[in-house]
Amino acid sequence: MIRPAVPEDVTTVLRFVRELAEYERELDQVEATEEDLKRALFGPSPAVFAHIAEDEEGEPVGFALWFLNFSTWTGRHGIYLEDLYVTPEARGGGYGKALLAELARIAVERGYARYEWACLDWNEPSIRFYKSLGAEAMTAWTGYRLSGRALQAITR
Repeated sequence: MIRPAVPEDVTTVLRFVRELAEYERELDQVEATEEDLKRALFGPSPAVFAHIAEDEEGEPVGFALWFLNFSTWTGRHGIYLEDLYVTPEARGGGYGKALLAELARIAVERGYARYEWACLDWNEPSIRFYKSLGAEAMTAWTGYRLSGRALQAITR
């Protein structure tokens, strides 16, 4: 039901990324191409990983895309879940939980200290789902980002 992505999944992964971006009201922000994802996931030194959820017929119905982070406080790596997506028709079928559980298994097996992700504050169905699993919101932290012009400007 859950398996690591293979190069032949890149088209599906990009489709899922776009569907997720549409749900998050940010489809116009997706710049990634199949080539970008193929290079990131399967290039000479991949630093991004993906797992695919399949239904009983072997059809992809969701994915998790993740990478390693690091905590200087614990001195150990962790997993940062960048994207979790299950197609609308497959939601409620246990696929999201299975994807999250597989990444948790990897984290525990490898001795990682943490498993983190972000969720939009208006996404109540996901927030309820995450809380039902025991996840805790990190309300004391505010995320920051440099991109676009600001990213370029700081280099000057």
